[in-house]
Amino acid sequence: MKNLLKLHARSLALAAVLIVMLAALAFVALRTGPLAPIPVTLVTVESQAITPALFGIGTVEARRTHKIGPTVAGRVRRVEVQAGDSVKAGQLLGEMDPIDLDDKLGAQDAALKRASAALLAGEAQIQEVSARNVYAQAQAKRYEQLWTARAVSQEGIDAKRQELQVTVSSLAAARANLEASRQDLARLRADRDGLARQRGNLRLLSPVDGLVARRSADAGTTVVAGQSVIEVVEPGSVWVNVRFDQQRARGLQAGLAARIVLRSQTGEPIAGLVSRVEPYADAVTEETLAKIEFKQAPASLPPLGELAEVTVALPAHKAMPVVPNASVQRVDGKLGVWVVDGSSLRFVPVTLGVADLEGRTQVLQGLSGGERVVSYSHKTLTANSRFKVVDQIVGKAS
Repeated sequence: MKNLLKLHARSLALAAVLIVMLAALAFVALRTGPLAPIPVTLVTVESQAITPALFGIGTVEARRTHKIGPTVAGRVRRVEVQAGDSVKAGQLLGEMDPIDLDDKLGAQDAALKRASAALLAGEAQIQEVSARNVYAQAQAKRYEQLWTARAVSQEGIDAKRQELQVTVSSLAAARANLEASRQDLARLRADRDGLARQRGNLRLLSPVDGLVARRSADAGTTVVAGQSVIEVVEPGSVWVNVRFDQQRARGLQAGLAARIVLRSQTGEPIAGLVSRVEPYADAVTEETLAKIEFKQAPASLPPLGELAEVTVALPAHKAMPVVPNASVQRVDGKLGVWVVDGSSLRFVPVTLGVADLEGRTQVLQGLSGGERVVSYSHKTLTANSRFKVVDQIVGKAS
């Protein structure tokens, strides 16, 4: 009997230990294990007026770039400038080898002198033939009078009439030759002017005051017609070609203020302005293209092609319920937020409006304000999830 009591006491003690261990295990499982409440942070929905903004990445480009090169194929004789040099309008930047153009111009000059001499000879011939024609007219008239008086024979007056006709024909031929000489002179002048323009095109001149952005060829290089030897940009025409997400580009228009941060000048924003929104968007990347100009040209021209971060402030919207972007979840294909009702969770589908760069989004439908919604959670939530409210979630979601 005594042994039986000892065995019973031992069994009770063992059972008590097991109960304590199970209780501890259950406590751990419910507090820190898989069944533990999910830590969440809450935010109260408030009506606020937000100012949405767009953020995009772009490259520095020149609105007006002048690519200067020859109009005919040839060899570069010399280049007078280097990349980065400032140039003035009309300044000589380089020159192409004229090859035989100077000799052709000399030949044209000689031909022009010859044509001018022929023109002078034609004018002299006109004067000579005109004088003979006047004399022939006078003789013919005198013989007509003598014929009336029967003082000359028929053969005499016929000879004078023939002489007059010959001088008239000679005068017409001399005038035609003079006109031909004038046309030849005009043709030679046009040919000479054409050669002079070709010769002038071999001198590479800057069309504007600007900055040499690129030197593509050196002396001795053979280039084709239309190939650029030197590129000159106008510093005042530099802007940023930016890409914005089409889903957020609503309201983007010319005239909006912008802030430009060049990659080489991080932390030094530059005031800008939306110059225009391109009529064509990028269908592949689903981006809208816009040109952002500097309100005031930078003291030193940034390298063309440098990356820049651009923020454009859009017009402010009226006050509406606002939630953090992180609180918006997709459940069963619907966008919504988890609303806390006492100790339970309720998923509320919402219709979202514009968002700002501070991580806030307008709610057009679904919330009226005052609701407590989950902003962050340690795990994915469901309607049956157990949760506990914390001030801050430490660590990553598992």
